Amino acid sequence: MNEQMVNDIVQEVLAKLQISESPSGKHGVFVEMEDAVQAAKAAQKVVRNMSMDQREKIISNIRKKTKENAETIARMGVQETGMGNVGDKILKHLLVAEKTPGTEDITTTAWSGDRGLTLLEMGPFGVIGAITPSTNPSETVICNSIGMIAGGNTVVFNPHPQAVKTTIFAINMINEASLEAGGPDNVACTVEKPTVATSNYMMKHKDIQLLVATGGTGVVTTVLSSGKKGIGAGAGNPPALVDETADIRKAAQDIVNGCTFDNNLPCIAEKEVVAVSSIMDELMHYMLTEQGCYLASREEQDKLAKTVITEKGALNRKCVGRSAKVLLSMIGVEVPDNIRCIIFEGEKEHPLITTELMMPILGIVRAKDFDDAVEKAVWLEHGNRHSAHIHSKNVDNITRYAKAIDTAILVKNGPSYAALGFGGEGYATFTIASRTGEGLTSAKSFTKCRRCVMTDSLCIR
Repeated sequence: MNEQMVNDIVQEVLAKLQISESPSGKHGVFVEMEDAVQAAKAAQKVVRNMSMDQREKIISNIRKKTKENAETIARMGVQETGMGNVGDKILKHLLVAEKTPGTEDITTTAWSGDRGLTLLEMGPFGVIGAITPSTNPSETVICNSIGMIAGGNTVVFNPHPQAVKTTIFAINMINEASLEAGGPDNVACTVEKPTVATSNYMMKHKDIQLLVATGGTGVVTTVLSSGKKGIGAGAGNPPALVDETADIRKAAQDIVNGCTFDNNLPCIAEKEVVAVSSIMDELMHYMLTEQGCYLASREEQDKLAKTVITEKGALNRKCVGRSAKVLLSMIGVEVPDNIRCIIFEGEKEHPLITTELMMPILGIVRAKDFDDAVEKAVWLEHGNRHSAHIHSKNVDNITRYAKAIDTAILVKNGPSYAALGFGGEGYATFTIASRTGEGLTSAKSFTKCRRCVMTDSLCIR
């Protein structure tokens, strides 16, 4: 299948998913949020009574269909939002399909003794309300759905309006997977025109037992102020610290690879670097000569800041997730296609450094020594407790940094995406709940602990 054929397929799919059209035939898509909640509630009555084997059949089919549709969904996401790149989004969908925990994450703890048997089990919340971002729309929906269904729940999504077509495609695919595997329809639901009003309606609905927000600080704060149990995956500004013991050449490669993955859209990606002074010039040398970086002048930095950050201090959404080449073209600088990251040296207070940009712009802060580097990195992380990275061969330095930065994710001597299972051990997730403490969420995050006690029986020792 050539490029033109793939594009034709994407255009056909997008045409079928025009919001102005009726959602008839699109599983899980409703006009009113009330209808979406009620459909998910009816489906949850079925899912909660399904055996783990039956739930796993649904999840296995979701994984299969995600792999089959990875390129189509990736192209839809880039075309609809204008953010990221197709190749990396394909990899993210394959990662979600292969490494998101399913029913194996739902376990039982048992105590047996003279006074009987006690079980501690994971039970469903019921219908979960989830808010998803435009940066990773389908990846988040698929990842959340797998974990939530494994726990016996169903879910109602209020997606970002700028990614509604891609989200609807993913939700329809999930429900088709459930039906094909013998499960109910509407295990995942949404509305065809999500708004702040539909989000508020969902959050206040009496049948929504748990809220999960993946997005910026504002939406997470709203969810945590709802009065309901909430899981909040908010913003980060992950610093990458490089000390004098690091493999500098490898550090340059890892940092740029992580920063440029999907044009810096992942919240875990390196957003800035803090390097000790003795190795900083060497680090920048390798970035410029081997890793496709462009060194921005002071004038170009000022132009970039005015372009990517609005007068009110918000990000220019037309710049988020764009490539280095596109960003430079916006300020009148033309570079070859191999340029993938914009770098410069600056103070930690520089607006392109202190702000989480979600763009392949990498400011590098010089530190006089390791202690100074830790202090600067902690300041730049802004207390989000989300993600951070370090390149060092000194175990004591790594330990000191880990305790000081206190993040849900800390990657040592690798690119940021290793935290999600790319070249690193562990499972994948696109909802990293740093603010509420769950960290990397999985199926067990979407369950309640339930204690069942049988006294003076069922102990046969």
